[in-house]
Amino acid sequence: METDRNDILVKTVGLKKYFKVSEGILHAVDDVNLEIRRGHNLGVVGESGCGKSTLGRLLLRLIPATEGEVYFEGQDILKLSNAKMSALRPNMQMIFQDPYSSLNPRMSVFDLIAEPLQMNKVYKQYDAMADRIYELMDMVGLARYYADSFPHELDGGRRQRIGVARALALNPKFVVCDEPVSALDVSIQAQILNLLMDLQDELGLTYMFITHDLSVVKHISEEIAVMYLGQCVELASSRELFKNPLHPYTKALLAAVPVPRLDTGREFSVIRGEVSNPIDPKPGCRFAARCDHYDPQRCDLPQSLRDKGNGHMVACALCE
Repeated sequence: METDRNDILVKTVGLKKYFKVSEGILHAVDDVNLEIRRGHNLGVVGESGCGKSTLGRLLLRLIPATEGEVYFEGQDILKLSNAKMSALRPNMQMIFQDPYSSLNPRMSVFDLIAEPLQMNKVYKQYDAMADRIYELMDMVGLARYYADSFPHELDGGRRQRIGVARALALNPKFVVCDEPVSALDVSIQAQILNLLMDLQDELGLTYMFITHDLSVVKHISEEIAVMYLGQCVELASSRELFKNPLHPYTKALLAAVPVPRLDTGREFSVIRGEVSNPIDPKPGCRFAARCDHYDPQRCDLPQSLRDKGNGHMVACALCE
């Protein structure tokens, strides 16, 4: 599928993030190349510890990258000065995973939503700021009478609505949603997901949606990137990925998605072994030690994403 270069809002080139630990160098994000189109939603999936959240923080320059480039509207934000980056930050926001620990428990709902507006000196008059805060509360479905409430007085769904309102306060173009529903009950998850999709349509937002739940990402994302041990191993449209998964890890993830029926006749595939050590990993496929089709002559070589048609990219030598 041909993509207009002007349509790309966020792009990474050879993005890496390594952490120095006592045992060596931990490869949290390793040579990730992604493009997120304006007004679209890229889902990033993978098990805990695969580097999803680290990748999201790198895209917002909340943590420094070890190597690589991150482009936002055509400019590499990793090369911007602190002053220029501060001016750009209102366009790039984040919704955090835990709707309680991400909020100051000593601040009311009104003050929590007002904080980004005050820090960026958006309004000179209090009344204008108050009108914007109540507008945001209406936008995210949070009743105005909660304005003087504190986070501990609210349930998880309402706390997360505060987080969404804070993220939208400065009219961003790009929002990283870091597992925003994983800490919520299933019924509340559906409400927040529908809210995020409605806001995207209404405001023209671009999302990177991080999750470990493939059923969630299928519902909300048009394109999906599958990560394993810091690397992107498969990238395709949501429909293509669910219809024709290519990487063995992706196939195992899809096989683990629960189906609310007893007569499915599905065969479950269990991933054998344990996750490999991310510290100083050897060249080659990082899933090789757990793959039933492991071929040392091909799998021990460095792997990179290759186009298999229909914009379906996979990093697996066995898919040649």
